[in-house]
Amino acid sequence: MSVTRQKCSPGNTFFARGRVRVFLGLNNQSVTDDFYNVVLALILHCLPAGLLTGRDIMRDEKTAVAANTVSPVLTGALSFSCRLGECRSELMPLLSEVSKVVSAGGSLDSTLKLVLELMQKHLQVQRAMITLYDASCDQIFIHESYGLSPEEVEKGVYAPGEGITGKVIETRQPIVVPHIADDPLFLNRTGSWDRQRDGQHSFICVPIIRGLKVMGTIGIERIYHNAQLRFLDLEVLRVIAAIIAQAVELHLLERAQQKIVQTHTALHGGEKFKPANIIGNSRTMQQVYRLIEKVSHARTTVLILGESGVGKERVATAIHQNSHCAGGPFIRFNCASLPESVIESELFGHEKGAFTGAISRRAGRFEEADGGTLFLDEVGELSLSAQSKLLRVIQERSFERVGSNETLSVNVRILAATHRDLSEMVEQGTFREDLYYRLNVFPITIPPLRERGSDILILADHFNARFASEQGVEVPTIATPALNMLLNYTWPGNVRELENVMERAVLLADEGFIHSYHLPIHLQPIIDHLTEQEGLEARLARVEYDLITEALAKFQGNVSRAANYLNMTRRALGLRLEKYQLNYKHYRGQS
Repeated sequence: MSVTRQKCSPGNTFFARGRVRVFLGLNNQSVTDDFYNVVLALILHCLPAGLLTGRDIMRDEKTAVAANTVSPVLTGALSFSCRLGECRSELMPLLSEVSKVVSAGGSLDSTLKLVLELMQKHLQVQRAMITLYDASCDQIFIHESYGLSPEEVEKGVYAPGEGITGKVIETRQPIVVPHIADDPLFLNRTGSWDRQRDGQHSFICVPIIRGLKVMGTIGIERIYHNAQLRFLDLEVLRVIAAIIAQAVELHLLERAQQKIVQTHTALHGGEKFKPANIIGNSRTMQQVYRLIEKVSHARTTVLILGESGVGKERVATAIHQNSHCAGGPFIRFNCASLPESVIESELFGHEKGAFTGAISRRAGRFEEADGGTLFLDEVGELSLSAQSKLLRVIQERSFERVGSNETLSVNVRILAATHRDLSEMVEQGTFREDLYYRLNVFPITIPPLRERGSDILILADHFNARFASEQGVEVPTIATPALNMLLNYTWPGNVRELENVMERAVLLADEGFIHSYHLPIHLQPIIDHLTEQEGLEARLARVEYDLITEALAKFQGNVSRAANYLNMTRRALGLRLEKYQLNYKHYRGQS
């Protein structure tokens, strides 16, 4: 029996939803209306005549969807023929091949590589990438790509909401950019796009979604001369994203399981990565350690953010020490320490006679850091003119000394740090937007000390032992009231302020104890009215305050037992609690 293509007029043709699942190898997956309608549109309008058989088209209203539910943009506009500038008759074989590749199993890397090769073959893409969203560190990474070098792939790191890829993850909606050059959301984070060469390219990015969870994106870049062809490829990408979603989900679940096993191993005798030069075990710092571990072995530019005194330089040192260039130099440069007139000479060096006082040739920081790491601290303090010179070096890794025409090339990894909000400075026009995106490839935010919980006590003990050793005295014990004050203080100066406080306390400690009155006055908000006074009564009150808080901590807030321990009545102790504004409930659970 000869097979002819059935006319697909609305109301008289139904295509079985189950056939879509079988055709695309989705037998165990549900097919949503949107997904089904897209595939149906492609089948009805893009397949060569004769490819559908009588078994494919059926009139079963219980298991089929009417053809008139197809997207109106596709209906009629394609009109059974390839009038879009490119033939799309191989779309269904493409989807079939993709489904077979995914169904064959194997590693996600090899599967996605084959999928990208098929997309290049059938859709003529010039660049394509499949990203995955790692919720544990809230970062989006390029997992597989076509047309990108390994160095460009390393740079492709985004946060949700950042750039086109981040916006697709955040909104869970596809984005079509007709001309990349005109879209401010396009960051060119990988550095693969060239305005002169690729100015007419379009970019399509669709989310990979499974259930309610967004797991990554598929993005392609190429030239389109027909808007409807661009729309058609968008729908094709949505179908491909749906086909690979299950494989991506399994991969992410396996990764999550591996992390759980690694964590379990670390807790039961295994070793978890922790930089040797950083102190602290809080959950917020564990997240920082994970980011340091991930980025250390790459050449990616890192932007370290955080308030003054949180230890940004220590994080930069940890990244260098755990990197492949750990054997090279680690050069520190504080951008706020020198006037603008000498910044260029300090960074790039100068020739003899280049300016008044240049009595000999001098190598700059970039030359000194060749083969290693250059740490630019307080990069937000650079002037706009200095920023433009820095941008060129970051882009090209080449520069000229002041007073020289010779171009020097260096192999330097750049780490930058600032306590300022660079995105806000970009909006205000005080920091170059292009430099911001060059630096903000892999941001790491260091939490302030007030958010690190028990790390305060660990750091206090560390500084206590260190300064006692330096001063040649026995390590004093930190009394309970002093510990409470350290924990309750907000630490606007962060770790640097704690270090200074402990150095002072060790100097003032007597009889082997650091008491609350050995701490600075601004750490004692509870007894401000006493610390402002001098004389015998004030000093006795401070001692009494320490004894009461120690008793409350010893008996976990039990007022009767604390009063008995202090050899006083419960009522007398209650009056003193009121005098010193102490709440016994705060000491419950302490030992």
